[in-house]
Amino acid sequence: MKNSILIVLIIFTFLKAESQNYLISFEGAGDTSAIATIKVYNLTSGDSAALNGGDILHLKPANGIAVLGSDEGILRIYPDPVKDKSVLTFIAPGSGIAVISVVDVNGKTVSQTSTFLFPGTHDFQISGINQGLYLVNVSGPGYHYSAKLVSQANTESQPRIEPLSTEGVQSIKKTGQLKSTYSTVEMPYTPGDLLLYKSISGQYSTIVTDVPTGNKTITFQFTACKDADNHIYPVVQEGTQTWMAANLNVGTKIVDTINQGAGGIEKYCYENKESNCTIYGGLYQWGEMMNYDTVPGSQGICPSGWHIPTDAEWTTLMTYLGGDSIASGKMKETGTSHWAAPNTGATNSSGFTALPGGYRYYSGTLFITDYATFWSSNESGTSNAWYRLLQFDYTYVTRRAFTKENGYSVRCLKN
Repeated sequence: MKNSILIVLIIFTFLKAESQNYLISFEGAGDTSAIATIKVYNLTSGDSAALNGGDILHLKPANGIAVLGSDEGILRIYPDPVKDKSVLTFIAPGSGIAVISVVDVNGKTVSQTSTFLFPGTHDFQISGINQGLYLVNVSGPGYHYSAKLVSQANTESQPRIEPLSTEGVQSIKKTGQLKSTYSTVEMPYTPGDLLLYKSISGQYSTIVTDVPTGNKTITFQFTACKDADNHIYPVVQEGTQTWMAANLNVGTKIVDTINQGAGGIEKYCYENKESNCTIYGGLYQWGEMMNYDTVPGSQGICPSGWHIPTDAEWTTLMTYLGGDSIASGKMKETGTSHWAAPNTGATNSSGFTALPGGYRYYSGTLFITDYATFWSSNESGTSNAWYRLLQFDYTYVTRRAFTKENGYSVRCLKN
């Protein structure tokens, strides 16, 4: 008996060490709780996946070896140990008959049930299991899961395995069809990979980054961010701050050889092409960005409820990201689709997704792909203002002051 228990424990220790299957679910909060779509980007491997709001993301081993099992995998039993009843939760990746069984250490099946399941997550209640160590097996078309169950109960009840919900469940003796309300989307994953989740819900868009280490629920905090031209911007939470996760692109394009002026929002676009503003955002002189106000933290040309970040607020962001010397890498979009090579240190682990919008030099010359420049709302004297500079070949963020006549990118900060 003791040898049998030891063997089972060794097996599950191995399974727990090898299992890399995680279930990621999603919920919305803030201005809305509804989620329409989710795009997942593996910033480490380059893989991506698209989900609908109610879907579950199943992260599977990238090496293709799917060792399924353990309470950290895609089958969970809780509570464990059990004194009365336990709930078994697992995913059926496809439709078909699933056989669920509880087996003792001697190989005897103490309870078993067969049920037709549709794709999705399912919950079953296990009860009436006497004191001892057991193996719970779930087998269906193309999948087999196992997990241990320790019972501390001393019961005379009949062992039972029963579904807690009929959603997605159909008795094999019945006909008809039940429709699953969501599906499971698989994505290869190696422990330590950095994932970026971008969720959209109507006029709302939010970005979250994470390195999953187990089953979890990602919460998207939806906040409205819509400019005067009705452009909608994704947002990202950085510590206590909520930032736009894209460069501001509002106003009417003008040629880069003339200065911007009052009487309507104006912007510069690289090569005077609106398509470049669509990608990189507009470039704005300091006065235009501030809507010709000089008070630090003013709304300027930002959406209602947002403002031009102060120099101190930029410093707060740099501190949250670990300091000026490494913050740039955490802020820059990965790869060289937009940034010039080598795009040193870029991980975008913050979700800030800084793009190299470049700058408009006061003489009228525009530069792009090598630099990202972001204004603050603080002046440095009467002719200059503070800004932040990110470069393609460095990991640090530079704080500088230069002429207000230059054109830089704008990121707004939530009030």
